[in-house]
Amino acid sequence: MTSMESLIGLVNRIQQACTVLGDYGGDADNNAFSSLWEALPSVAVVGGQSSGKSSVLESIVGRDFLPRGSGIVTRRPLVLQLHKVDGKAKEYAEFLHMPGKKITDYAFVRQEIQNETDRVTGKTKQISPVPIHLSIYSPHVVNLTLIDLPGLTKVAVEGQPQTIVEDIENMVRSYVEKPNCIILAISPANQDIATSDAIKLSKEVDPSGERTFGVLTKLDLMDKGTNALDVLEGRSYRLQHPWVGVVNRSQADINKNVDMIVARRKESEYFETSPDYGHLANQMGSVYLAKLLSQHLESVIRARIPSITSLINKTIEELESEMNQIGRPIALDAGAQLYTILELCRAFDKIFKEHLDGGRSGGDKIYNVFDNQLPAALRKLPFDRHLSLQNVRKVVSEADGYQPHLIAPEQGYRRLIEGALSYFRGPAEASVDAVHFVLKELVRKSIAETQELRRFPTLQAELAAATNEALEKFREESKKTAIRLVDMEASYLTVEFFRRLPQEMEKAGNPANQATPNEDRYGEGHYRRIGSNVTSYIGMVSDTLKNTIPKAVVFCQVREAKLSLLNHFYTQIGKKEPKQLSQLLDEDPALMERRQQCAQRLELYKAARDEIDSVSWAR
Repeated sequence: MTSMESLIGLVNRIQQACTVLGDYGGDADNNAFSSLWEALPSVAVVGGQSSGKSSVLESIVGRDFLPRGSGIVTRRPLVLQLHKVDGKAKEYAEFLHMPGKKITDYAFVRQEIQNETDRVTGKTKQISPVPIHLSIYSPHVVNLTLIDLPGLTKVAVEGQPQTIVEDIENMVRSYVEKPNCIILAISPANQDIATSDAIKLSKEVDPSGERTFGVLTKLDLMDKGTNALDVLEGRSYRLQHPWVGVVNRSQADINKNVDMIVARRKESEYFETSPDYGHLANQMGSVYLAKLLSQHLESVIRARIPSITSLINKTIEELESEMNQIGRPIALDAGAQLYTILELCRAFDKIFKEHLDGGRSGGDKIYNVFDNQLPAALRKLPFDRHLSLQNVRKVVSEADGYQPHLIAPEQGYRRLIEGALSYFRGPAEASVDAVHFVLKELVRKSIAETQELRRFPTLQAELAAATNEALEKFREESKKTAIRLVDMEASYLTVEFFRRLPQEMEKAGNPANQATPNEDRYGEGHYRRIGSNVTSYIGMVSDTLKNTIPKAVVFCQVREAKLSLLNHFYTQIGKKEPKQLSQLLDEDPALMERRQQCAQRLELYKAARDEIDSVSWAR
């Protein structure tokens, strides 16, 4: 195989691999890969309906494999990749949607193209931009990628939408306007070249004619006494490349199933014996056209080798980066699997601690619980109702029983204070719960942000369950501690506070205005003073709890989460059997498939780079 054939064959293989691996015409996630496809030159076959496009393609391939009929036959783009193989190799065709199935019956190929078209467009005259991919491996072809496009038309026929003319033109344009697309413009010789749809469109997208090859069909069907020399010799319409005339099989030949090899021989004889075209015989025919395209492809590819190599290197870097993100395959050894699980847990734990310590967002929400939510909850406690004049009188009277208090209503004070302190339980528990939910959310975020864990959904679920179980235990202990703080305040009152009250009252009192002891002791002012004293005491306790509850919550929940969130999980992991460890490392099937695709792409592009380098050095 010559260096030219090697280079074109390489490009062909890259295009085929891009197609198989989903990099052709890719989506937003595959822009770099689809760019590689577009950077590689291919040949788009353009012409009006019934211009002879299909016959030209079949002549180049040397096989009768395309559907035929009247009107619009090609209703989906056909990406045809020709691969030249060794002379002893068996010839076969293969569809992308039927991978691995080697087809040697070209009548089956023709029917499958029709069937695959109908699967997308239905048995109508609709068109679809979704291409059909067909590869042919044969010793009788040249390495080429040809794209057969629906024939251009001027009017919509019955069964077609009114936009069909514009739809087909837009589809064809989407291929031929690409700078690396070579345009094979098919025009019938028995029509005026000025009315050629293919030439008109190619002139718009390639005004210089550098990418356009003009092909004149149906030379044998011209009126007697006329010829197409003005076109073939470039006098009617000049292109950068020479025009090529071809003579396809007649309808009678097709009906008789005349072999393509025989048809090629007839075509050669026609030009050699033609009085009009005999002097151009060595530059006419489908065999010459295929060689001409192949030679042009070689020059185009050689000119673009630097940019193609650069794009391949960029793609390799992106693939290697993606492989690092996805992760390498997991070892089968139980020890290695246990080590992997522990490393993944450490990666999660590191991110979780960063959230708590301020390296990542989220830990500030815990401070917000203490600085805003807890004080706000304490301020909303219903002390006004509990220490209303009516309730104070009721509680003190009930505490006195049948014997009213003599000096100070100590039992009444205690009951009022204990009742008020019970209200602190609610804010204490709410603070514990609020921090618990913050910690749970940080766990969820940390699992999601641990890139290494994304490929193991089972381990993610186990880790989430284990951490939530640990957080629940921390919450229970924290809640007990916070409630103990409230209960401790109720179990022993600060005596010094009440010892100061008589002294303060004496300093503030005015004997001239004071009522008699008996009147004051059971009057409204007496109960107001009791309520005021209890309010002051509760305020002191509230200030104390506002500081101690956060300490208890942080000690029992936040500190424990930092120190021992995964301790129980580690213990359980160490007891698992090898099979259970493997189950934890079961990957998402979609991710496994993605890794396999990346590995295949990486192998392809590295091989392509090496081959391009070797061909470049061989020049």
